[in-house]
Amino acid sequence: MKVRIGVQIRPEQADYADMARAVDQAEEMGVDIAFTWDHFFPLFGDSTGKHLECWTVLAAWAERTERIHIGPLVSANSYRNPQLLADMARTVDHISGGRVILGLGAGWFRKDYEEYGYEFGTAGDRLRALDAALPIIKERLAVLNPPPAGRLPILIGGGGEKVTLRITAQHADMWHGFGPPEVLRRKCAILDRWCEEIGRDPSQIERTTGAPRLPESGDVAPLADELYDIGIRQITIALEGPQFDMAGLDDWLAWRDTKNG
Repeated sequence: MKVRIGVQIRPEQADYADMARAVDQAEEMGVDIAFTWDHFFPLFGDSTGKHLECWTVLAAWAERTERIHIGPLVSANSYRNPQLLADMARTVDHISGGRVILGLGAGWFRKDYEEYGYEFGTAGDRLRALDAALPIIKERLAVLNPPPAGRLPILIGGGGEKVTLRITAQHADMWHGFGPPEVLRRKCAILDRWCEEIGRDPSQIERTTGAPRLPESGDVAPLADELYDIGIRQITIALEGPQFDMAGLDDWLAWRDTKNG
């Protein structure tokens, strides 16, 4: 499995023109994936600042880009009926020519829920809802006409060892984990055990995480190589608006090219 480098162009404190410029630049640089996130309010900086909705941004990116893969990192399951979400993802996949990654998570940001009228409940409630929604999403994708234009892989974000990693083993093509390398190493081993328990080849699940543009050393290789040795094959760099400064991305892309030959 080849290494891929992604960016998360966060839809906060910025206008759409800023985000469009950023996704264009990422594609021109050779970045593999451009993610956004699925929140309704900024998580960083001014909590009342500018913010744009995830899936309408993705539809616009699908129209304006040609090569780069796109998707949410991640879409909160609670915000949309799962059958509708499957149809939305399929439609954006057609607009893009088959380049969508369907990132999914249980949701966690209380303000999103309370301001938009969703029931927040407990973490267990939200995880159970995600567990129930995933088969529904896959069933709807299987009967839509036309079907998705591309592979439309499912990515699950989160590190819960009893539920999230189990449903990742059951349903996901990609897993996005959080934390330093030692945490990711343990989570990958647990994910492998869940795969073995349900009879799935763990190598079928692409392992992904986020990383700083440049580590404190100024050299990406030590951290990048450690992540690679754990089994991470896709690394995403977060970009903050409105500048979406991509300084340091070239170093990650050069490391990727070295690994991929």
